[in-house]
Amino acid sequence: MDFFHGQETLSSLEWFLRAFVAFFLLLIVTRVLGQRAIAQLRPLDFAIALVIGNIIAHPLSDENLGLKGAIITTIVLVVLYFGGIYMILKWPWFRRLITPAPITIVQDGEIIYKGLKKAKISIDMLLEELREEKIEDVKKVALAIWEANGEFSVFLDPKYDPLTPSAIQMETQPFDFPKTIIKEGKINTKELKLFQKSEGWVVSNLESLYQTNVKNVLLATLDSQDNLKVFLYK
Repeated sequence: MDFFHGQETLSSLEWFLRAFVAFFLLLIVTRVLGQRAIAQLRPLDFAIALVIGNIIAHPLSDENLGLKGAIITTIVLVVLYFGGIYMILKWPWFRRLITPAPITIVQDGEIIYKGLKKAKISIDMLLEELREEKIEDVKKVALAIWEANGEFSVFLDPKYDPLTPSAIQMETQPFDFPKTIIKEGKINTKELKLFQKSEGWVVSNLESLYQTNVKNVLLATLDSQDNLKVFLYK
C-alpha cells in the first residue's frame, strides 16, 4: 500500500485511499478523546470540519503541492460525510457507534461519580455548569445529563422550579418583542413605520423624557405599547 508513504506523485486511487483512511482514523480519535474535546460539535461534524480545513490549507500555503489531490480528497470526504449522515439516520447501531449516548452526571440530587469519569469532566466543571444555569445547590437537581455535543441538560426538582403565572392561573399579556428604532445614533425608519411613528415623534420623546438627541443614543427600542427604552453613550 504505497499511498501510506511519501511520494512525488499519487494517483487518484491513492488519494482516495488516503482520504478514506484519514477520515475513519480521525473519527476513531475523536471518539476516543470523548465529548470534552468536541464540545458543541458531533464527532462526525468535528471530523469533517477539521480534516477539510487542514487539507485545503496545505495547497494554499505550499507552492509544491497542487490542488488536484486536495480537491479529490475534499470531494471524497464530503461524500463520506453525507454517507455517514445517511447511515446515522438509517441504522441505529451506526448512530450509537458514532454518537455517544448521553451520560447521567447528577440524579435525584446525587453526583454520579462514574458518570463524571466517563464524561471526563471534573467536579469544578460540573459546578461551573450548574452556576451557569443559576443553580447553586446540587441537591436541587433532579437530573443533569452530559449530552453528545458537550453541553449540559439540567432539570430541577419540581419543588424548586420557579413559580410561573400559569402555575397560579395568573392572566398575562401576549408576548411583545421590542423593535430597534435607533442604533448607534441613527434612526431606523423602516421599524418606525411598523409602529406608524415619525422621526419627529422620536426626537420629541427623546427631548422630553431623556433631555438628549438622536446622536447621543446608543440603542433605543419601542414595543407595541409605546414603551420607549433608551440607552445612551456612556
